[in-house]
Amino acid sequence: MTTETTATATPHKLDLRNLRTDDFAAVREISAKVYKGLEDHWTKREFENLIRRFGEGQICIEDNGRPVAIALSIIIDFSLFGNYHSYRQITGDGTFKTHDPEGDYLYGVEVIVDPEYQGMRLGRRLYDARKELAVNLNLKGILIGGRIAGYQGHAKQMSAQEYILKVQKGELIDESLTFQLSNDFHVLNLLNDYWTEDRHSRGNAVLMEWLNIYYEKKTRLIGGTKSIARLGVVQWQMRRFNSFDDFLQQAEFFVDTVSDYQSDIVLFPELFNAPLIHTYEGKSSWDAMRMLAEHTEKMRVAMVEMALAYNINIVTGSVPTLGEDGKIGNVAYLCRRDGTWDSQEKIHITPDEEADWRFSGGDALKVFDTDVGKIGVLICYDIEFPELARLQTEKGMKILLVPFWTDTKNGYLRVRRCAQARAIENECYVAISGSVGNIPKVETMGIQYSQAAIFTPSDFSFPHDAIAAEATPGVETTLITDLDLDLIKEMRAKGSVRNMESRRTDLYDLRWLKPEE
Repeated sequence: MTTETTATATPHKLDLRNLRTDDFAAVREISAKVYKGLEDHWTKREFENLIRRFGEGQICIEDNGRPVAIALSIIIDFSLFGNYHSYRQITGDGTFKTHDPEGDYLYGVEVIVDPEYQGMRLGRRLYDARKELAVNLNLKGILIGGRIAGYQGHAKQMSAQEYILKVQKGELIDESLTFQLSNDFHVLNLLNDYWTEDRHSRGNAVLMEWLNIYYEKKTRLIGGTKSIARLGVVQWQMRRFNSFDDFLQQAEFFVDTVSDYQSDIVLFPELFNAPLIHTYEGKSSWDAMRMLAEHTEKMRVAMVEMALAYNINIVTGSVPTLGEDGKIGNVAYLCRRDGTWDSQEKIHITPDEEADWRFSGGDALKVFDTDVGKIGVLICYDIEFPELARLQTEKGMKILLVPFWTDTKNGYLRVRRCAQARAIENECYVAISGSVGNIPKVETMGIQYSQAAIFTPSDFSFPHDAIAAEATPGVETTLITDLDLDLIKEMRAKGSVRNMESRRTDLYDLRWLKPEE
């Protein structure tokens, strides 16, 4: 919807910036002036959701520090909505779950200008900023459902379609539609019942498009995000290595093997370097783990080099690490094949890990950008806390990787069942990787149980049992499976059930309390 409706004589100092959550009161005040007699257009929660999901797309012009004109936008996959849709459908009924960072069009949710600033062409400034954003994000263009508020004065004489044609020919002037036409937007079609509360437009709107002439078709071959991700999962045999180099040699064997199948990612298990603990015989389990952590930086460097050499993204399972405060953490590294790396700490520590190894939990939850889209990592026990995967999914995660270590089948089943639940409730793929075998004379690491697996959502487009692949229990092996990421996008929009979309955020909420860096 777009409306520009009157300038004060006081000195102005105009600045263009992104909206903040504390701008809500100003936005509601402008909306009340523009949409007189209509219900409050946005709740505070909806406004905060929009900024949280796509802050870059929420723009305002402020005058001496006060917002006086705003433009709200999301990115959509136009194929999921088509030419005929409603305002509620586009906005996800105010939740903005319809925002898709991998979509192809910027969709203008709202443009309103304080009536006191009419004539200052602020609407055009906002649209120029939107166009710049669409170009920078390499989107096909901008779509809007434009109001035709002038139609109420002609509704008895003509249909909405006839009114639009007369405005296009210049026979009639419509404040919003005429503005859009002069701003290089062209009419696609009439949207009946677009926003029923808009009495002036009789519930109608005009679907209009601005084309980005600089758009470059995205390629999946060079520099693009692939829609099919080939994932390799290692079920690792715990064995006594004589040295750190022996351990690296075995890890490189699996990297080499999985990369030979043109895999995009290889996942190792939790604490997969633990067999080296036997080289610290006579030390307490806590001291041995601290000494093992001294190898971590060398391992990370070696894994980054392997990622480059074998052209594969490596998730290193997890390894102990020493923090600046002297505490021991449990960290998984993502070593990308472009030479960059990142890490995810284990957040929840089990009672035994705290007692035996004195591990400390991390305080950051990440979603990583890769050349196969956004992925998340949760280490073992963390998968048993559904809040973490939900927060990652809200940031766009489609693949969740879970390195784990369990000694018994009942411990394994906790990880497996929770991983399956996370796949269903978050509509994503979840892979689990564990260790098998035993390490004699290594305290607290004697036996292992694992059946590595890759789980899917449960719907018609996926395997009937929601399992893409699973290994034979207790045997060192690998799984290699193709994961169709477009199916995830389709399911979230059109699935039999839509867990993410159906959440009652008017009744409950989930948020990360620690300020993010």
